[in-house]
Amino acid sequence: MAAPPASANAPRSSPPPPVAGDGTDRTVAKSEAACEDRSSAEALDRLLPPVGTGHSPRKRTTSQCKSEPPLLRTSKRTIYTAGRPPWYNEHGTQSKEAFAIGLGGGSASGKTTVARMIIEALDVPWVVLLSMDSFYKVLTQQQQEQAALHNYNFDHPDAFDFDLIVSTLQKLKQGKSVKVPVYDFTTHSRKKDWKTLYGANVIIFEGIMAFADKTLLELLDMKIFVDTDSDIRLVRRLRRDISERGRDIAGVIKQYNKFVKPAFDQYIQPTMRLADIVVPRGSGNTVAIDLIVQHVHSQLEERELSVRAALASAHQCHPLPRTLSVLKSTPQVRGMHTIIRDKETSRDEFIFYSKRLMRLLIEHALSFLPFQDCVVQTPQGQDYAGKCYAGKQITGVSILRAGETMEPALRAVCKDVRIGTILIQTNQLTGEPELHYLRLPKDISDDHVILMDCTVSTGAAAMMAVRVLLDHDVPEDKIFLLSLLMAEMGVHSVAYAFPRVRIITTAVDKRVNDLFRIIPGIGNFGDRYFGTDAIPEGSDEEEAASMG
Repeated sequence: MAAPPASANAPRSSPPPPVAGDGTDRTVAKSEAACEDRSSAEALDRLLPPVGTGHSPRKRTTSQCKSEPPLLRTSKRTIYTAGRPPWYNEHGTQSKEAFAIGLGGGSASGKTTVARMIIEALDVPWVVLLSMDSFYKVLTQQQQEQAALHNYNFDHPDAFDFDLIVSTLQKLKQGKSVKVPVYDFTTHSRKKDWKTLYGANVIIFEGIMAFADKTLLELLDMKIFVDTDSDIRLVRRLRRDISERGRDIAGVIKQYNKFVKPAFDQYIQPTMRLADIVVPRGSGNTVAIDLIVQHVHSQLEERELSVRAALASAHQCHPLPRTLSVLKSTPQVRGMHTIIRDKETSRDEFIFYSKRLMRLLIEHALSFLPFQDCVVQTPQGQDYAGKCYAGKQITGVSILRAGETMEPALRAVCKDVRIGTILIQTNQLTGEPELHYLRLPKDISDDHVILMDCTVSTGAAAMMAVRVLLDHDVPEDKIFLLSLLMAEMGVHSVAYAFPRVRIITTAVDKRVNDLFRIIPGIGNFGDRYFGTDAIPEGSDEEEAASMG
């Protein structure tokens, strides 16, 4: 177990002594006041107790954490380098909701720091941090004026939009994509652009009023209260509001005495009794954080799913679904299949005839889009009764890497088509597909979406991609899955899980081998198209590279 932090034994720092005239002498120039505030903020740092000084770095206590966290940190964000395993079953529906952790506590108690420590110690991908600060209500003009004079109570339950908080957390737990407001503390207003959150296996929701709403409490699987000494919280708030939010010392102290401290006593501290775990000293209590992480790991293990194995044994020996459309096997189409299936075909010829098939497949797929009657006038002044597209827009989404080879064919026949990408790869250890990356156009829920992957074997990757689109509110009957070659297993898997998705391909093969390759098949399409080295058949690397 990790050694207790030095701050646990450090003497409590006394509150900062009031400085006569700080922030109140209006005869001093604004620039000088700003310099004083910055200097004061730096001085406040010295009043905070050190955390972990003189001790070796905390060691992990969970047996599964054998490597560094799957994180890449930049100056602006943290990127998870591990993939998200399936969050749905073979029926395509979410079997268990994301695990939601609530972090409550007073202002500047260290909730966000504790949340980030939990995220890093969890060592699992796809954790979403949701801050209550994003959900302050939009202020009226009168309230804006009060806020500018430090006379608006931001520490009251009425200051938060609990309806939006609850609906956002509900959607995140259900695996849906959500849009979250971005709050500007300098202007006390919401910014125009909202951020999108998606893909949570674990949700950490933190805020001063995290336990103040009954409906919100019911959504939390674990409730943690961060209990930090009031003197330390005041010093932290002074430092934060001066250096990060452009406030002056007098205004911060005024707001603290008038609103923050009374609100803590009346609304926040009483919610401590609702918590499952109380963490004294906040981020300095690494022992408590380790125990929390162990409990969350045990909960996540109960949520693990095995989708590919279920797909391999389900829905076989059934007739092909009515939602499947196979391009008519004319001598020309069969001739192109003969060329691209031949292992002796050169890369140039493979690319050329694959592109021809892609173009035919795209043209065939477009005939299933909704069209309506329309009348135009010809150059001869005559009316022509024709057809026009009845939807709003067409968006293409490719499953990387092979699916992106179909993008040029789509762009060639659909003017101004928008393109999104999804990266799904097979985990070498579990054999399950994992979502690594996605980039989708805005407002995709209004579009007809053409989902592209060159081969579909078990249908595991295709199912994950469809699930992602559904989570972004794309209607199931507006999704068209296109593939040059599919196995019957993949067709059945997708059609069974998503019966309203239109499946369109140029050919369907009967079998899939033990490595989930289509038989007779086409080989590894990506390797043959891009000219990358093929991995020996049957090797561990070959299995990991399979994405079908």
